[in-house]
Amino acid sequence: MKSAVLFSGGKDSVMALYKALENGDEVAYLLSIISENDESYMFHVPNIHLTDLIAEAIDIPIIKGYSKGKKEKELDDLEKQLSILKKNDVEAIYNGALYSKYQKRRIDDLCEKLGLKSIAPLWHVNEEDYMYEIINLGFEIIITGVSAEGLDKSWLGRKIDKVAIEELKAINKRYGINLAFEGGEAETLAIDGPIFKKRIKIIKAENQWNFDNGIFNIEDVVLEDK
Repeated sequence: MKSAVLFSGGKDSVMALYKALENGDEVAYLLSIISENDESYMFHVPNIHLTDLIAEAIDIPIIKGYSKGKKEKELDDLEKQLSILKKNDVEAIYNGALYSKYQKRRIDDLCEKLGLKSIAPLWHVNEEDYMYEIINLGFEIIITGVSAEGLDKSWLGRKIDKVAIEELKAINKRYGINLAFEGGEAETLAIDGPIFKKRIKIIKAENQWNFDNGIFNIEDVVLEDK
């Protein structure tokens, strides 16, 4: 089946891509929507400018769309890009939704309208099992944004490994955060993994901290051979 993946470069979109390839799909395109609104309801924002390079590292063509990020109206921007994919003979759209009914329902509705199959391979996964699956598969994921009690600036730029997951479990027990960050507690970026032909090396980045939340702003990267 010829497919495309809604792609932000974060762990969930990368895992959705992994699942699509594992299913034997021909993943023809990645699709990224660049939102001007940091508070977009639909689209990932931190370090979204890196999706071109990540697509190159994975060796799959990327299509980019742009949005003002206005609630509900941003769906028109997504529909425009999905229509382009449909015209390019894409049959199915994969997304990395875990528990967000808001996002999944809107993607499902757009796909149904356009005659596309909507696939959410991570829907309702066990959060802890999922986080361990990511690292056990060999994906290298870093945290690029935090905005929840219990997550301070020391988490910015940190790699998610088994030690980090155990710490997150303790924070979950105390503050009730979602272990997989589905509630927006943190944002992530994949820099390597089993589907990467090259690795992302971060040359320059800085923490931008604002009282109780922050972003790991990546300013310069290069691709490394593996």
